[in-house]
Amino acid sequence: MPEQLGFDLPAITALERADFLVAPSNAVAVAMIEAWQDWTPRKLVLCGPEGSGKTHLTHVWATQSGAEILKASDLPGSDVTLLAQGNIAVENVPDITGNEDAQTALFHLHNLVLAEGHAMLITGAGIPRAWGLELPDLASRIEGTQTAILNPPDDALLAAVIAKMLADRQLTPKADLIPYLVTRIDRSFAAARDIVARIDVASLAQKRAITRNLAATVLDNHERDAR
Repeated sequence: MPEQLGFDLPAITALERADFLVAPSNAVAVAMIEAWQDWTPRKLVLCGPEGSGKTHLTHVWATQSGAEILKASDLPGSDVTLLAQGNIAVENVPDITGNEDAQTALFHLHNLVLAEGHAMLITGAGIPRAWGLELPDLASRIEGTQTAILNPPDDALLAAVIAKMLADRQLTPKADLIPYLVTRIDRSFAAARDIVARIDVASLAQKRAITRNLAATVLDNHERDAR
């Protein structure tokens, strides 16, 4: 019987503070976000690997502070003076490496936000000195900013994140699935997100329950394709 195609519907991701899972690997960063009014001088860099929760914590901070959220790559052509009239979060700053216009706009936005007495959150994967920003004045300001780091998860947090990702997709796994996945995938949120998406697609396509056997098949097929 031919395999049926499933509809890969987007997950509904919860981005409230209560939905963020706190563990030793991220507790310091969470505390720094929640104490944002104590930032000196009113700015913070939030960094960590892909899928580690930067966007989630950015939305938490925006809710707490009334900040606007903007991707760094969208800065060229934006009204920097208007953006500087309130708190602001600029996401994915490493994406503007090689983009002189975006880096210049971020430099001016950074200075204006602080001059206006507002707060700024800057995010990116990896540590700031590895972002490769070519504008020296911008690079020095970011590298000199207090940094909150989201570290890779331990087993307990990885299991909790997988459970949340499954719930976001309204999937109900068998009890042995999550412990099995924790032992098989890379210790990263990106790997967790990838395998949950693959399992969801396979379950829909094959009309199978979310079980350890299905996960094993998906993992084996992915590993074989990667060779």
